[in-house]
Parts: sequence; structure tokens; C-alpha cells
Amino acid sequence: MTVPALRFQHVSHRYGSTPVLQSLDLEVRAGECLALVGLNGAGKTSLIKCLLDFLPADSGSIEIFGQPHHLPASRQPLGFLPEQFLPPYYLTGAEFIRYLLQLQGLRYDASRVAAMLAALDLAPAALSQTVRQYSKGMTQKLGLAACLLGDKRLYVLDEPMSGLDPRAHALLRQQLARLRDAGATLFLTSHNLADVELLCDRLAILHAGQIRFIGTPAECRQQYACGTLEQAFLACIA
Repeated sequence: MTVPALRFQHVSHRYGSTPVLQSLDLEVRAGECLALVGLNGAGKTSLIKCLLDFLPADSGSIEIFGQPHHLPASRQPLGFLPEQFLPPYYLTGAEFIRYLLQLQGLRYDASRVAAMLAALDLAPAALSQTVRQYSKGMTQKLGLAACLLGDKRLYVLDEPMSGLDPRAHALLRQQLARLRDAGATLFLTSHNLADVELLCDRLAILHAGQIRFIGTPAECRQQYACGTLEQAFLACIA
């Protein structure tokens, strides 16, 4: 039996007296693209923070490819991009990418970096500019490039399309599809249900700290007898 890329079992977390995650169960299969979908405040980012051990789970367990998530070795196959990506403003794009690759024991390959920037529609000149000169979209592309150059088995991406223009948006979707087709696992959050329908094998709808639905976009539409995924999502959380 194939070990899941991620397994959350009975995971709970509270902020003070407010429950955010309530005995949540979720598995992400190896090699699939799964989107975690929900309203603002549904608990999506909190779940990712628990996964990365940035927040302690009050109860339950989390595994990454069968290993307990709190072990540093378990996170070695994982690449992460946060929703609010803020690289050091004083570094150039090249310095930032070189630094992250060095932390992972990887060398800076100028041709690979150039190819990744082209795939994300980030101009080569951005490598010599400091991050303080970047727009929001350029900053997001830099974070994506640095993350995806890590060649990981699993990518955890919190709102990866944030701040991207339509061209970069479409190019990133193509890049993520190529990674999935090459065998990588993608676990992402998204507010864009059109992206979910085009890219993801399955979606999990998180509402009030619990998984309300998990399955393919087609199964979601069918279960709620709706013509669109947007209508099905609204019916699910009603």
C-alpha cells in the first residue's frame, strides 16, 4: 500500500477559547494535486502551520510520507511557499535564490534558474535587482522560483497565485501541472475555484474547522447537484 504524502488524523487547534481545527482528518495521496478550499478564517493556513510545526496541534497526529511531522528529517522532501511571502528586501533576486539553494545543499545552476524564471515570466534583470525594487507580482514569482528549484517530492503552496497577472497565472498553472505529471505531490490552498477545477485531482472543503467534502471537482458538483464548482462549494458550506 502506498504511503500518503500527508496524513492528518484528528488534528485540533484552538486560538485561546476559539476552536480553529476540530478533530480534522485528511490524506493527500502521493503524486496528486489536492486543493484545500474554504472561506477566509476557515483554518487553511492554521492547518499548514501545524503541518510545518509553526503551530502546535492541541491533539491528533500529522505524518509526512509516513514520518511524524515534528521530526526535522520528515520535512526534507517538502518545499513551502507561505501566503505572505516577504524575502529580505536588501538581497538581490540571485542572492536570495542562491541562499535558499545553499541551505538545501544544492548548487546554483544559472541555466536552470534562467529556465525557471522564464517559466514564471520573471525577467532575467530581476536577478540583479534588490527585492526592495520588486512589485508584489515579481516578489511572488521570486518565491515560487526559489521554492520550485528545490526539486522536492512535495510542495505546500499557500495561495500560490496571489498577486500574479493573468499571463503569469496561466504559466504557473502549467508549471504546477508539469510537476504533478512528473510525480510530485502538490498541496495548495486557493480561492480560485476555476484553478482548482483545471489543475487539481481532488479538493477538500474546509469549513468551521472541519472537512465538509473531499473528492474530485466532478464528484463535488454531482454530490450537490450543481452545474458549477462555485455553486457546489456554496451548497457545501451552507
